[in-house]
Amino acid sequence: MEILRPRQFDMAGTKTYDARERTNLVRIDNLAKLSDPIDLFPGEELREVAQKIREARENGRPVILFYGAHVIKCGLSRYLIDLIQRGMITHLASNGAGSIHDFELCYLGGTSEYVPTAIEDGSFGMWEQTGAWMNEAIKEGAADGCGYGESLARYVDRHPDRFPYRDDCVFYQAYTHGVPETYHVTIGTDIIHEHPSADFGAIGTASGRDFLMFVESLKELEGGVFLNVGSAVTGAEVFLKALSMVRNHGYLTQKITTANFDIIPLGDYKSDVSKDHFHYYYRPRKNIMNRPVSMGGTGYYICGNHMQTIPTLWKLLTE
Repeated sequence: MEILRPRQFDMAGTKTYDARERTNLVRIDNLAKLSDPIDLFPGEELREVAQKIREARENGRPVILFYGAHVIKCGLSRYLIDLIQRGMITHLASNGAGSIHDFELCYLGGTSEYVPTAIEDGSFGMWEQTGAWMNEAIKEGAADGCGYGESLARYVDRHPDRFPYRDDCVFYQAYTHGVPETYHVTIGTDIIHEHPSADFGAIGTASGRDFLMFVESLKELEGGVFLNVGSAVTGAEVFLKALSMVRNHGYLTQKITTANFDIIPLGDYKSDVSKDHFHYYYRPRKNIMNRPVSMGGTGYYICGNHMQTIPTLWKLLTE
């Protein structure tokens, strides 16, 4: 019997557009400044998290921060960069979208297109420079044995004329300060996967290396802190798998601090919740705040808008 193989979509005819003709909702000129007044986030738990971070760094223990792309889209890049420069963050991680918004700010000075109209004519995500340059960077880096984040940073370093805003690029500043920035990609979720130059083998290889770098950092988490800021699926799942791997290999990771930052009210988030309640299916509740700290650590939930919680955390750490 002849088996019919499924057909693949031909990307050769994909139309791309000049990103410089696009209207951007987030721009270099409207990024938050460290000198801006801060609407302080209330509550004692964020203060406790800040104290845990200070203690971890004083004791030479890691502080690992996994963030969703909206941290960049909220204009908060400079807070992350300042914490990198102060040595308060030892590893940064994000999903593919986090890399794209950071990359676009770095070369274009703007990011975050208006999706509702762009999806109607199929122009959403079809930006020539973003797709061509990021895919080129990933292919080159993968061939040289690099991970995803390092590939992007090396590309910026090699083409400074293309990236006039690299001082405000999180992954590039992490690279120049020796802090790993890893990206944990799901194929098909990012606009550069729409581009005809996408090499899914290279993307998978580079992101796979980043995962192993992330696991390597978690080996030292005893006495350290893991923060998950606004990544309701990827951050929670990557952390749980990586934590299981280091424990499988016998690394001590019991007295750890975890904190999840999001906007979903969970009530008593440390209590058990029934499978009949939708909160059960919110991954960070189990994967960040509860299960990883069952052997002696502490898990926190900071419920609030990133535009208030992140500047407040920065202020608490830099006072």
